[in-house]
Amino acid sequence: MYTEIPSGLSSEQAAICSEVHRFGAEVLRPASLRLDRLRAEEVVAKGSPLWDVFRAWYGLGNHAASLPECYGGLEFDPATQHGVFEEMGWAAADLAISLGVSSLPFQMTALVAQMTDNQALVDEIVVPFVEDRDARHIGCWAITEPGHGSDTLGVGRSEFRDPKAAGSCQVRRDGSDLIVTGQKSAWVSNGTIATHALLFATMEAGRGMAGGAVIVVPLDLPGVKRGAALEKHGQRALNQGEIFFDGVRVPGHYLLADPDMYPVALEMTLSQANTGMGVIFTGLARAAFEEALSYARERVQGGKPIAEHQLVQSKLASGHDRPVGARGCGGARPRHHRQGQLHGDRVRRGERRRPGPRGGRPRPGDPGGEAAPRRPGVADRGRRQRVPRLGGRAADRRGLCALRRLGRCARTS
Repeated sequence: MYTEIPSGLSSEQAAICSEVHRFGAEVLRPASLRLDRLRAEEVVAKGSPLWDVFRAWYGLGNHAASLPECYGGLEFDPATQHGVFEEMGWAAADLAISLGVSSLPFQMTALVAQMTDNQALVDEIVVPFVEDRDARHIGCWAITEPGHGSDTLGVGRSEFRDPKAAGSCQVRRDGSDLIVTGQKSAWVSNGTIATHALLFATMEAGRGMAGGAVIVVPLDLPGVKRGAALEKHGQRALNQGEIFFDGVRVPGHYLLADPDMYPVALEMTLSQANTGMGVIFTGLARAAFEEALSYARERVQGGKPIAEHQLVQSKLASGHDRPVGARGCGGARPRHHRQGQLHGDRVRRGERRRPGPRGGRPRPGDPGGEAAPRRPGVADRGRRQRVPRLGGRAADRRGLCALRRLGRCARTS
């Protein structure tokens, strides 16, 4: 982290982030460089440095950072989670994504278990993951299909409810069980190494993509097959690959969201995933700036280091400011949430912000009459760019609403 910039983190939060930074520098980055030189099949082979990384991360208990304390998780607050994943992105974005998505099925399962008092989910899925210190439980998010990419994410669009756009991976009820048939694409992160999938599949094709369902699927069940690990130009330490389901029978209580709850679960998961990616690549941007600054101090042209040339200084300043701005948009500073919470309280009470002059001029609706339209200044742009943090109580507007709606659905079902 840029220690000269106040982060708003407590000493405990800062200590956690510093420890993850050290882990990133000593474990993640060296391993990522080694894995980058290997073929995709070698990355996931027995004895690969990838498994040392997973075991080290799980050994610290950090894989359960976002799971509730009542199940043995660490339950890091949103600001701490932001700092942790920024540091991981700084070290190695590919491994940060792999380690981050490894907990996703277990997070969603824990959330639903809390809302529905489903103790079987806790005992069979959540607790074994939390207690794991050898990386024997690895998750993936199985949503994209060979014929459906952004189609799967179009909540609110008319085509999302079009039966012609229904997903090809289908799930149906068979007594008390669920039967899954279909394929997920080669872009599933951790696809060929995961032990559990957070599967998004179509249950009611007549409702299009809106007729989906969310299931946690152990990938050692009969009928599950994997494709080859995907070869890529970049992020080579991030395993990705296809998953095939051939009449896979899944216990019915592993259904986390039915078609009525599906759009809510999708919005919530997408909000979390998108924010996580933004945070990870904020860290990557920091790393890029540090490399550029180091090179600019060493490279000499015109009789002096290029860092002393004005144009290069301008570029370095921009490279410094952008990740700092991205961190602010991600909401690393807790005070943004408090401001939004206070405003939300006023709105719920039916209160309006107290009108008053700005710069001596009345606002529209003030007793002094109508004010001339004022061009937005820098301060206004800054206010509009403030984005609430995602995760937990500090979810963005869409993610928070989705969480509340999911809770209501769970309580009434």
